[in-house]
Amino acid sequence: MQNRKEQQRNLALKDINAGIVETHSHLRYPYRLNFYDKPPLEDITIEEFETAALDRLRVLAEIESCFARNRTFKEMQTVILENVCSKYLELNRTSNELKPLDDERRKDHIGHFVLRLAFCRSEDLRRRFVKAETTLFKLRYETEDSLERVKFLGSRNFDWILASPEEVQELVPSTSSEKPGNYYKVKWTRVPDLVEKRRVLMKRGMAYVPAAEQASIVFQEFQAHLEKALEATAKALPRLDEDTRLVPILDNLSKGFQAGVSSEWSGATEGPDGALRADMIDEMAYKHFPACMRNLHMCLRRDKHLKHFGRLQYGLFLKILGLSIEEALAFWRKSFSSIQDDKFNKEYRYNIRHSYGLEGKRANYAAKSCQQILMSDEPGPGDSHGCPYRHFSADNLQSALLTMYGEHGLSSADMPEIMNMVKAKHYHVACTRVFEITHARQGVKKGEGVGGGESVTHPNQYAARSRELAKKMEEGKEADGDVVMQG
Repeated sequence: MQNRKEQQRNLALKDINAGIVETHSHLRYPYRLNFYDKPPLEDITIEEFETAALDRLRVLAEIESCFARNRTFKEMQTVILENVCSKYLELNRTSNELKPLDDERRKDHIGHFVLRLAFCRSEDLRRRFVKAETTLFKLRYETEDSLERVKFLGSRNFDWILASPEEVQELVPSTSSEKPGNYYKVKWTRVPDLVEKRRVLMKRGMAYVPAAEQASIVFQEFQAHLEKALEATAKALPRLDEDTRLVPILDNLSKGFQAGVSSEWSGATEGPDGALRADMIDEMAYKHFPACMRNLHMCLRRDKHLKHFGRLQYGLFLKILGLSIEEALAFWRKSFSSIQDDKFNKEYRYNIRHSYGLEGKRANYAAKSCQQILMSDEPGPGDSHGCPYRHFSADNLQSALLTMYGEHGLSSADMPEIMNMVKAKHYHVACTRVFEITHARQGVKKGEGVGGGESVTHPNQYAARSRELAKKMEEGKEADGDVVMQG
């Protein structure tokens, strides 16, 4: 008799979750929410393989930045879903039939599995990946249409049991201030977060979860499912070691996640020739450069020289900023003022032209991203390249930042917050906070980052946004002046 009642309750539960389920038969991916049970089986190009992963990495890296900045869940919904995902990982609700839903969800699906391959390699990467992916799932779950959410839940077997009214009455007596309702019965180990917060009722090792807390079961299930999947992927990974096409991509992705930033800034394209002249760089560096490039510029002016990696890092940054090859040759020649013409032409001119794709294999080299600066070519004695937030000592970093940005609003009172971020190895978040403080006069508020809450991921992104804010401020002054003149 008891078994029959339990069967009836389970059928009732199935009706609750799946009674109105209506599979979207015209979609290959019927739901926006995804537990990523099955890997993609169709043909995927190398370009699609990399692009889908890079765009997803941008989202996960920004989620980590949100944690580092102690953003609330509501703030994360705005920053991640409305700003970052809308650019790199758009995933519309099923009700939005005007959008290419299958294409969006296919990209989401592929990107997740590529990053699984990249981040299953160590326990630390797996832990961070699970945390970021679970957070992304939560953000999507909480903003999903209620009907679509019920359909998705009905499509899966979560193995939860609807508690009988008698059980509920026994645990929640009528004299209790709590109102009896639907409770789901699961093993307490599946909802440790709710047990810790005392949000469930306990009896004989079973947790009775109120319907309002149903989401916690789903989130815990997603996390546990992904953890097991990553362990299985790690065991299978050695089979890919012989694929020379995929391994470099996976290495690059894992380095990006270790650095805490995505691999590149999507706006890092070369500026128009003539947009920046050699004689403009001193003023530009003072007003708009991030600490890594400001430090290189100061060292160049002090020593009248930079070693190889310093020249490479700074030269490519200036190239993308809009310095033409003619202006670059003029800039470096004037900067190396203690060197004779013959020595400059023999030892430096070729390398400058090479970085512009005019010598050697004539490749169009990109400027180094934050990930590359953080993770490659560790600076040694006498070197000036690298990231000050990572490679300077604490005392030297504080002194350097106050020297560079003291006249732009940065003060010693800001240092504890910034140094705490550095100590936690959130270097790009510290750089982003410096950007916010030094651009407060242009209207940038704490939490806005370089726009829409995004963190700095590329030195040229920092400089481009700084110049953009200065231009808007100047245009505003001119408009105010016109109003005064007309008055």
